[in-house]
Amino acid sequence: MLDPVVAAVMEQLQQKVEAKDRAIAEKDRALAAAEAIIQQLKEALRLERIRKYGKQSETLSDLQLELLDLEPAVSSDEIESEVASGPLPEAGQKQTGEGAPRRKHKPHPGRNELPAHLERIEEIVACAAEQCTCGRCGAETRVIGYEETEVLGMKPAVHFVRVIKREKRACARCAEHGVATAPAPARIAPKSIFADETIIEFIIRKYCDSTPLYRQRAILMRDLGIDVALTTIDDAVLRVGELLIPVVGTMKRDLVAGGYIQADETHVGVQTPDKKGENHRGWFWQYSAPGMGVVFDFEMTRSKKVAKEFFNDYGGILHTDGYVAYDKDIGAKDSVHACCWSHARRGFIDAIKVGTKAQTADARLERAVALMDALL
Repeated sequence: MLDPVVAAVMEQLQQKVEAKDRAIAEKDRALAAAEAIIQQLKEALRLERIRKYGKQSETLSDLQLELLDLEPAVSSDEIESEVASGPLPEAGQKQTGEGAPRRKHKPHPGRNELPAHLERIEEIVACAAEQCTCGRCGAETRVIGYEETEVLGMKPAVHFVRVIKREKRACARCAEHGVATAPAPARIAPKSIFADETIIEFIIRKYCDSTPLYRQRAILMRDLGIDVALTTIDDAVLRVGELLIPVVGTMKRDLVAGGYIQADETHVGVQTPDKKGENHRGWFWQYSAPGMGVVFDFEMTRSKKVAKEFFNDYGGILHTDGYVAYDKDIGAKDSVHACCWSHARRGFIDAIKVGTKAQTADARLERAVALMDALL
């Protein structure tokens, strides 16, 4: 039989051990919960990065996506290059020796060949004086050929002032007949100081080269010393838009007359006098069909009334991303609303990625994606 003092000490020790076991178990539960949250956040971060860099980034490792995030700006070419190089090992998975995977290097594409239709202007570079004599006998050497290199050159744009002189005629004997003046030539913006080709250049730079009009105004000032108001350039560009309105109307009629239209909308910041210092949210509604043009309709609202007005008499298939504005009362009675499989596919892809990370992959999800891919 134990001594009462020893028994009391052992009882106290036993209680301390049990208390520590409970504390450890509680910390294990808290750690497991924290790890689950961390895993969930990692998965959410990965999905967000994949949405940011596009579908092709799905094969990249978390480390590669993290490296892309550190870049100030990432082009599609850089993403393709990273995909082609293969995934990097994650932290804690370093491999060395013969078993380590080797990164695939894309072969160098070589020097680009310049188009044959461009004019060739030859520029001959002569040898130095010491190269024109033989180093052995001192005789003059002769040209036996050329080492050719082609580079793309350019001639800077030439600006000039076109002075339009319209004849004024009058009869010296019949003063009462008055003065006849030659008609003014047709121009995009008759009262503008810019010629048609200059206005077209504004359009190309703005919509093809993404150069805003205020920057083009600064270029005019820098290169030519012409200080012109921005509103003058704006008015010329708006005039082009006015001339294209009939073309857009014809494109719209062609779309509605067909049997299939894709519709989407995207927001854009708009400056208005009603809200100084901040942008309103405007919307570009886009309507298109394969093999046909794309019609953009700018509106200050994403309301259903915009789609309802455009598709008032349309009786074909309307293909959208499932936005509620297209759900009911859009088009004629025989119109059909088709939703986008690509948008539906994203949810299954996200579920597969999360399941793969958690090692709980579901074959039914992969089967659903395979069926959707066959449709796409």
